[in-house]
Amino acid sequence: MSTASSSSSANAAKGDQQPMNGADVLVKSLVDHGVEVLFAYPGGCSMPMHQALTRYGDSIRTILPRHEQGGAFAAQGYSRSTGKIGVVMATSGPGATNLVTAIADAKLDSIPMLCITGQVPTGAIGTDAFQETPMVEICRGITKHHYLVTDLADLPRVMKEAFHIATSGRPGPVLVDMPKDVQLGNFPIDMDPEMDLPGYSPEAPKVAGETIKQMAAAIKLARRPVIYAGGGIISGEASEELRELIKKTGIPTVTTIMGLGAVSPDDPRSLDWLGMHGAAYANYAVRDCDLLIALGVRFDDRVTGKVEAFAKDAKIIHVDIDSSELNKNKQAHIPVRGDVKDVLVQLNKIVQPPEIEAWQKTCTDLKAKYPLKYDNSFDGILQQHAIATLSKITADRETYVSVGVGQHQMWAAQFFKFRNPRTWMSSSGLGTMGFGLPAAMGVQAAHPDALVIDIDGDGSFQMNIQELATCFCEKLPVKVLLLNNQHLGMVVQWEDRFMDRNRAHTYLGPIDHDEAKGKSTADRFEYASDRYPNFVQIAKGYGCGAATVKKKADLEGALQEMIDHKGPFLLDVEVPYQEHVLPMIPGGMTVDDMLLD
Repeated sequence: MSTASSSSSANAAKGDQQPMNGADVLVKSLVDHGVEVLFAYPGGCSMPMHQALTRYGDSIRTILPRHEQGGAFAAQGYSRSTGKIGVVMATSGPGATNLVTAIADAKLDSIPMLCITGQVPTGAIGTDAFQETPMVEICRGITKHHYLVTDLADLPRVMKEAFHIATSGRPGPVLVDMPKDVQLGNFPIDMDPEMDLPGYSPEAPKVAGETIKQMAAAIKLARRPVIYAGGGIISGEASEELRELIKKTGIPTVTTIMGLGAVSPDDPRSLDWLGMHGAAYANYAVRDCDLLIALGVRFDDRVTGKVEAFAKDAKIIHVDIDSSELNKNKQAHIPVRGDVKDVLVQLNKIVQPPEIEAWQKTCTDLKAKYPLKYDNSFDGILQQHAIATLSKITADRETYVSVGVGQHQMWAAQFFKFRNPRTWMSSSGLGTMGFGLPAAMGVQAAHPDALVIDIDGDGSFQMNIQELATCFCEKLPVKVLLLNNQHLGMVVQWEDRFMDRNRAHTYLGPIDHDEAKGKSTADRFEYASDRYPNFVQIAKGYGCGAATVKKKADLEGALQEMIDHKGPFLLDVEVPYQEHVLPMIPGGMTVDDMLLD
C-alpha cells in the first residue's frame, strides 16, 4: 500500500525502528505498556496475534476464557481490583460481538479496558465476508474511543493512544480492530511515535484556589451537610483524602454502590450507601440535608429516584473530572471540574469543621431507628444471613467480592462489610447478569494469594457458568457462594409488589411446576421442592470442589470448607424465594415513598 510505503520510508530515517509483523507490534506494545495478563479467545482473524503471544510468553500471561464475554468481564475484574487497564482479545464476527455487552458495561462504570478484535482483511471489509462485523460502527456509542487499523505504520501510535485514552481523565473502554492482513504485514516500524490526539484534553484543569475557598466556606456555614461519594473516588484513588475530610469535618457520609469501600463501614460518620435499595438512614439524611457535597458521582436515577425531589432543600457542590456530568442531571450551586483527589488535597488544607453536633446526633439516631435487618428467627438460611456470616468470617483476611446482578447483589452491598477500596466488583450502571464469576476470575489472576469470592444468584450464575472451566484449567481458585432460590428474584420481587404476584417467566425450573406461571400462593419462606439444575454435579464435572447446604446450623462450617479448599469451589446455598430486598424506593418515586417492610 502506498501509504504504508511512504510511512515506512519516513520511519527509516529514525534509528529505533525494527522489522516486525503487525501481530508482534501489537503484542510488544502490550508488553511495553506493562500488561502482565490478558484474556483472549482465538479464531481465524486473530490467530496471528495469538501466535505472537506465544513468542512473548515469559512477559505476558494469556488466559483462555470459555466465552469472549467471560474474558471481557475478567478483564474488568482485573482492572476494577487493581486500577490498571484490563485487556481482552477476540476474533472477528461473533467473537467480537460477544464483547459488546462487557464494553457497554465498562463504559457506564468508567472502567479502563482495551478491547482488541480481529477483523477480516482490509480488502474484504464491506463485502459481508465470513465472520465480518463492523465493530467500530457497532461500538461507536459504547466506547470512549475506537480504531480500525488499516495501515501497519499507524499501529504503534494507535496502541500508544489507546492506552492513554483508556486510562486518562475519566477512564473507559477503547476498541482496536485489527484486520488480518495488517497483523501479517511486515516492515521496519517506529515503536515509539508521537501521539496525534487533537482536541483531547483529559487532564482536568487545576481548580482555582478561590473555588476551594468557596467550598470550604459552604461547609463551614452548613448545619446539615452530607458527603455523597461515588465511583470517581475509587477510580481517582482518593479514598484516603475522603477519609481525611470526614475525620476533619465530622460530616455524615453516604456512598453510591460504585463507591463502596471508599469509606469504612466502621466509621461512625458512615451512613453506608443510598438509593433504591440503599439504607433508609442514608436516604433520609440526604433528603433532609442543607448541603450535599457530591464527589465523583453522576446523580444516577437509581440513586435520585424522582430527581427534582432529590436533596431538594440542599445547596449542591459537585466535583467531577468529566465536565459533561456537571449540571447534567442535577443543577449544582458550585460545579467543579477537577481531579477529585487533587480537590480534596487542597480542601483538606483549609477546611474547618462546621457546627453540626445536632445533625450528627440526628444521623446517628436515624441509623439506630432504621437498621438494615432480616428475620433472624428463620431456621433455614436467608440470603442476608449467608452474606453477613461470610463477611464476619473473612473480616481479617484479604478478600475481594464480585457479584452478579439481582437481589443477591443488593444484599451483598448491604451486609458484606467493605473496608477497603477496590475489593467490591459490581456491574452497576448496566446491571449485567453473568458478571460475577468471570469478574472474580480476573480479580484472582491479579491477586493470586487473595481470597476471591463470587456471591451469585442461580439466574445470573448460569449466564457464564462455563467459566468454571477457566477457573479450574487456569488454576484460579475462585470461590462461588451461590444463593440458589430457583427464581429471577429481583423480577419476582417486582411481581410481588406491583403485579399481584403474577409469575411471568421468572421461575427457573421445569414449566410444569406450580410456580412457573400464574398467581403465586407460595409462603414467604417456601423452598422450591425440586432443585434444578444440580449445581454441585455441574461444578464437580468441571473439576471444582462443591457442596450444598440448607440448614442454618451447618452454614458456617460449609463456608469454612469453601474458603479452605485449595482450588475453585462452589457452595450451593438453598434459600427461600419470597424474600425481598428492603428498603425499596419504587422507580421514579421519592424517599417519602420508601418501602420499609
